[in-house]
Amino acid sequence: MDRNTQLVGQSSSFLDAVERASRAAPLDRPVLVIGERGTGKELIAERLHHLSSRWDGPLVTMNCAALPETLIEAELFGHEAGSFTGATKTRVGRFEEADGGTLFLDELATLSSAAQDRLLRAVEYGEVTRIGASKPVTVDVRIVAATNEHLPRLVDEGRFRADLLDRLSFEVVTLPPLRHRTSDIPVLADHFARRMALELEWPSWPGFSTTASNRLLSYDWPGNIRELRNVVERAVYRWEDPSVPVDAIQFDPFESPWRPAANGARPTLEVPAAEQTITLTATSSFEPSSCADFRLAVAEYEKAILSAALEKCRWNQRAAASALQLSYDQLRHALKRHQLMSPPEQAEASASEPKNMVE
Repeated sequence: MDRNTQLVGQSSSFLDAVERASRAAPLDRPVLVIGERGTGKELIAERLHHLSSRWDGPLVTMNCAALPETLIEAELFGHEAGSFTGATKTRVGRFEEADGGTLFLDELATLSSAAQDRLLRAVEYGEVTRIGASKPVTVDVRIVAATNEHLPRLVDEGRFRADLLDRLSFEVVTLPPLRHRTSDIPVLADHFARRMALELEWPSWPGFSTTASNRLLSYDWPGNIRELRNVVERAVYRWEDPSVPVDAIQFDPFESPWRPAANGARPTLEVPAAEQTITLTATSSFEPSSCADFRLAVAEYEKAILSAALEKCRWNQRAAASALQLSYDQLRHALKRHQLMSPPEQAEASASEPKNMVE
């Protein structure tokens, strides 16, 4: 399954945005795509291009925030040899590269004032002038621009040209954030999970457990679909048993008791809520005063914690290791030491099986 060109969703807000883009696609007019990070603005730009009459022309993408201000104009409009230090040969800009096709300007709001001035003329007259050149070049380019900023507010603050906004906003497609597309979360999660299971060559996709599904639905998703994809793919590849529904979800990949502290401060151990629950359960099931031997008391307490963690995680050892903030090898070593490598019912069953006696 293609990783980058899938538009997946069923919520009315998402389908309305896709429908608006589809209706605007055949018209040779500029379109603004507005949305938070990770909402799929580039996928909408690709849809606008492929459903237009320019589908067989080039689709050129430029991230306006990825270049320093001094190079944006040269990147957009090109330059002649010797026009500035380091310009050893003539180079065409993105406008000329996109001639006959579509130019997608991502992070439009980061354009400098000078670049906005030149962009305005290119949009208005279809002409661009390379830096250092005296004659303009005529180009036939459709512009699709994207941003996560509210451009009318930037106009009021004097940070964006009002006349340029007027020319670019023939149609504005605003993509809803994932927190307002809750009905799409299970659909997207299943889509990304199946794709990851296929990549891992699992025989089938077992789905998510009820607990994991509820956690996905209750999360706020500040990173939207891009964050959801990472969370789901990470959960699938870390899961050990493809025959059991995925039950462990980690939203923050940087979560660790050993992460660096800010400003050189001494790091503090952060105990996850799951580990706190396990510790409390283990504490209530073992009474230290019942044993006078210190080493035996410590060993029994450790065994109780391990048993509680395994039961909570349904005997999934990787999930238990994560809950106890141990590495997988550390957990396995502790389980072997306390003879907890298999569930109690399996141990009892194997113990009750008759053994062949050699006479």
